[in-house]
Amino acid sequence: MKTIDDINEKIKQGRAVVVTCEEMIDIVREKGVKTASEQVDVVTTGTFGPMCSSGLFINVGHTKPRIKLGGGTCSLNEVPCYAGLAAVDIYVGATAIPDDDPRNKVYPGAFSYGGGHVIEDFVAGKDLRLEGHGYGTDCYPRKKIETYINKDSVNEAYLFNPRNSYQNYNIAVNLSDKVIYTYMGTIKPNIGNANYCSAGQLSPLLKDPKYRTIGIGTRLFLGGGIGYVAWHGTQHNPEVLRSPDGLPRAPGGTLALVGDAKQMSPEYIKGASFTGYGATLIVGIGVPIPIIDEEMAYFTSRTDNDLYAQIVDYSDDYPNRVARSLGEASYAQLKTGKIAIDGKEVPTFPISSYSKARVIAATLKEWIVSGRFSLTNPVAPLPGVGSGIKMKGLEDRPVLQGKSAASA
Repeated sequence: MKTIDDINEKIKQGRAVVVTCEEMIDIVREKGVKTASEQVDVVTTGTFGPMCSSGLFINVGHTKPRIKLGGGTCSLNEVPCYAGLAAVDIYVGATAIPDDDPRNKVYPGAFSYGGGHVIEDFVAGKDLRLEGHGYGTDCYPRKKIETYINKDSVNEAYLFNPRNSYQNYNIAVNLSDKVIYTYMGTIKPNIGNANYCSAGQLSPLLKDPKYRTIGIGTRLFLGGGIGYVAWHGTQHNPEVLRSPDGLPRAPGGTLALVGDAKQMSPEYIKGASFTGYGATLIVGIGVPIPIIDEEMAYFTSRTDNDLYAQIVDYSDDYPNRVARSLGEASYAQLKTGKIAIDGKEVPTFPISSYSKARVIAATLKEWIVSGRFSLTNPVAPLPGVGSGIKMKGLEDRPVLQGKSAASA
């Protein structure tokens, strides 16, 4: 068994063997799990998809005279920010939208600009119009500020994302007779399409399904810069349906992530608009998986054929919290572009980018090989399988399990 310290020493010496998940699949297929575990030190992962539970903290700096935005109001490019912190600390969430956005009053709403777009513009170095109002105090007498800020003018700016990198997710379909608009995209009536959102065999938490190496303090690729796991993410739920070897077959673990936004790139941080749903942020994440033993070599070599997700109706079951699965499909089936549901051929569409996830995994590999990036020992584990951690309020929810969906 290798340790992370052992692997870091090899990285420092330029001797570490680092491969992407796709490369690890081929190595294990050719040489077997035991040999692969001995020869490979790190496997890199990647994912690039919409992650609504994301946001940006900014300390905008003090005005002269000083203003207390805390308890007042603040906006960036007319998108409201949370100002209930200290004097000039603000937070803009990925799904925030301007007060005058018509939302779904004109259905379906376009949501053309929101918090995710603000964050992308900030990361890109663009000027953002800041408007703030305070109520005035003896130590913070100013009551209004209108100016422009950018990532070079502010003191600190970092992403803090409460829920990113979902470990597996649903396949969304629509049993109703009308089009529906969701965070899984536009879904056609009468099971007209099936949308999914995961990089599958490249996805970080599917490569460490038991959270053996990913924990609080894990260093990772976040938005083109370096970030860390700050905590387990909201809705972290390790107690889901799993295969006999421990691979989750339904939405499981999540990560809360933090990273310096000034070092990120708009190539990996993208604002997005989902028709009829709202604004969000597409985030690029890559996590290095240290190959400390044969089990980690095994898990990092699992393919899309081994990874399954549940098919869920988003017209009625999902909004009304009806715990039902219409079946399940592997990511290999989904990536063919069609699956069969109850004998019907249904086209499949990803709302995350596998090609971008591949770029992230390759980039992280290059960082490690070049010595720019080393691994960290987690300071605490994530709540794992058997921990008893469940999503509060779902204790009585039956396990989702359905029949397999054949490739159409």
